[in-house]
Amino acid sequence: MPTAIAVTSGDLVLPPTDPGTPRAAVLPPPEGRPLDASVADLQQLLARYGHVVVVCPTSVPAAVENRLHAVRSLLESDRIALVRTDLPPLGAAVLVRQLCQLAAFDFSPGVLASAARLLAHYIYAGAVLGSVSRLDRVPVGLGSHLKSWLPGAHFAVLAGPTPQMVRVGGGGKAEEPLAGPEFATELLLARGQLQTDWPATTLVPRWRIPGPVQETPLPAASPGWWGTGKLVEFAAYLPDPAVLHQLVASVRRETCHWCGMDLIGDRCGFCAAPLTVPEPGGGTYAGAYTGAQGADPRTAASRAVDPRTADPRHALASTDTPADPRALRPAVPHPTRALGPGAHTPRALP
Repeated sequence: MPTAIAVTSGDLVLPPTDPGTPRAAVLPPPEGRPLDASVADLQQLLARYGHVVVVCPTSVPAAVENRLHAVRSLLESDRIALVRTDLPPLGAAVLVRQLCQLAAFDFSPGVLASAARLLAHYIYAGAVLGSVSRLDRVPVGLGSHLKSWLPGAHFAVLAGPTPQMVRVGGGGKAEEPLAGPEFATELLLARGQLQTDWPATTLVPRWRIPGPVQETPLPAASPGWWGTGKLVEFAAYLPDPAVLHQLVASVRRETCHWCGMDLIGDRCGFCAAPLTVPEPGGGTYAGAYTGAQGADPRTAASRAVDPRTADPRHALASTDTPADPRALRPAVPHPTRALGPGAHTPRALP
């Protein structure tokens, strides 16, 4: 029985890549919906699947997050994980589909929930914008703000894994290239009101993306996230479920000291308790995944970082280095359904 993946908006559900990929469940928004109806929605998912991983973007209204916390408290369930993501809408939708693909394998619910932070580091999410004057989710300098008022000014903005922004001049040429992936990806586009083919004509050859570019309708939340409706949103991602499986399986698993769930990384996806690792001289430290912002995920050796300076959006604890996606082979056993609940009994949250 696979773990259920749920989302807070239908825009986060992309068409599955194959018939074997389960679809994410959409939780209706709280506006005009009584609390008991929201409780019943999650009760049904728990009864059918045992565990539920809810992907909730940090950009959703506070009422959505408050409703999720209220429902989980009323159910008194430690089988519901609330996974937050800073990815823009199209990137978040790609992340949801990848979690659905992994749900068809034999990963435990805890590993699946904590894998979201690892997968987000391998999603290159951005957009071409007609203006950055209202963009507040990616660092924008004063010069770029001033240039955005010039007629015909376009900007290529990368929100993650490393924020970057370049001005796209006449003829579609950028002032400098966007830092792209060094492993095989596919590109997904969502067109808004901006008329440009820059992602297809520039990113595809520069990032060496094979195959045709896929397109999907623009998520309703994208104009608000990017600060303008004149945009073309894009996301480059690992498309092969077998590669995703090996990527997650290559990270060392730990056991949450609080709820007993399996996890990868520096924080439990279910109870949010941090992973503490004993230091040789006493005390504890929080580790960081070597694919964190500014590090090379292909060759960096695992090392501890100061948790006060680690970027929580990209840090992921592990004593093992995740495999290089370029070297992963797709030849893995056919997906097997995830183990049902009961493999271990987590302690209830206080």
